[in-house]
Amino acid sequence: MWYLCVFFHRYLDYRKPEVESLAQLFGAFKDNQNDVVHPQLQWKLPLHHHPDSPFHLVNLPSEEIARNIANRSILVKGMYELWGEGGSYEELKESILSYPDERKLPYLESNSTFRITVDTFGKVISLQEQKELIQGFTYIPFKGKVNLRNPDHNFWLIEIDNSEGNNGLPPVVQKTMFFGREVGVSDRKLIPTYELKSRTYLGPTAMDAEIAFLMANQALATPGKLVYDPFVGTGSILVAAAHFGAMTMGADIDIRVVRDGRGPDRNVWSNFKQYGLEMPVGLLRADNNLPPWRPGLKEVFDAIICDPPYGVRAGGRKSGGRKLLKGAVEPYVVPDDKRTDHIPSTAPYSLVECVHDLLDLAAKMLVMGGRLVFFYPILREEDSPHNHFPEHPCFKLISSSEQILSSRYCRVLLTMVKISPYTEEIHLAARLQHLEFKENHVKWLEEGNLHSAVFSPADAQLKEAGDYKSKDSKLKYRGKYV
Repeated sequence: MWYLCVFFHRYLDYRKPEVESLAQLFGAFKDNQNDVVHPQLQWKLPLHHHPDSPFHLVNLPSEEIARNIANRSILVKGMYELWGEGGSYEELKESILSYPDERKLPYLESNSTFRITVDTFGKVISLQEQKELIQGFTYIPFKGKVNLRNPDHNFWLIEIDNSEGNNGLPPVVQKTMFFGREVGVSDRKLIPTYELKSRTYLGPTAMDAEIAFLMANQALATPGKLVYDPFVGTGSILVAAAHFGAMTMGADIDIRVVRDGRGPDRNVWSNFKQYGLEMPVGLLRADNNLPPWRPGLKEVFDAIICDPPYGVRAGGRKSGGRKLLKGAVEPYVVPDDKRTDHIPSTAPYSLVECVHDLLDLAAKMLVMGGRLVFFYPILREEDSPHNHFPEHPCFKLISSSEQILSSRYCRVLLTMVKISPYTEEIHLAARLQHLEFKENHVKWLEEGNLHSAVFSPADAQLKEAGDYKSKDSKLKYRGKYV
């Protein structure tokens, strides 16, 4: 059945992938034999609407699945059974009256309560206008009583204006009115509850709460699943996964982060305690370049979710130190009496090498059908030869969603699903893919261009134009959030 899916007007590229992931999570494709990895939902745009419009029609197999998606989604505002639509209220009336009575009558009975809510996009209307619009639905034979606080059935009138200032979108050719029964709505308190400014323990690279929940949804985090973050930091991503009931586990190369934090009441563990979440199974001091897992251990995690360091706010590090990696000093053993407070030396860890190690780790440690969800930076130029994503023979890329960092760069949320077991042959094939990938990307990733594009002097453009007068050379953040 087709449902009206109304999105929040933000993170436009993330919206459909999240809904499709949740549809798979709630069993929308259990009878689909054509593509067991990641089937696609059927989508339609309302007439005259722009692809970035927050209004879409989606075909789902049941109302229960539509409700579950809306209740859990971060970007879906609501799902509605559409009773009618039109370019005027006369057309809307005709559309509602022509909707099958067998679909309408169960929600109009005398032993039920109802409410009609008016919502708009691209315009604001007064309470008096809303009241007049609601009173215009006398042709619908409601037999129940009105209940504004806790009705059995909530109906929505949604009006889209055709003005020029339509929230940054091209104006709709004509006004559109939707009327439908609410099937499910999102939890509006979730993001304010978990926002970073109220977090007990916070670091400079902590993942925004809304993005962390989107990543957890992409990874299909649910009770009984084990989710791993190899760059755990202050645990923001694992907090989101734990909220959905998943068991969590993390690792970081900086032992001060995972062990000490900023004191006994300000550490990764206290973030879970703050929200009453299940504590992580474990937090390891581990190097993604030299993972601690015993040889032969495979298929442990249901999902790996992370934000690899790509050198903007924090550069990647790996074990060894420059002298050790160059062979200037021999490997050493830390004495037992110094191990408690010892901080191992580290060396720079390039993003290309980091991503290769991440894919190799995921290929070994993810169960079949498990998901790898991570961010990767790319150039915004459409025809750039560098704009292809890291690949691995074990994985199929099922979605990529962009978030703008600057005028030249954006980061892409990649969601991959494991489709084949890890073997020695696949390991060798992946190594060849990595060498080709490194050759194409090393020029711009390893020369620091990404950092300088996001952090640049505020007056750099004036300087290039020959009108540079400011002496302030302090680097300022030049990024942009959508």
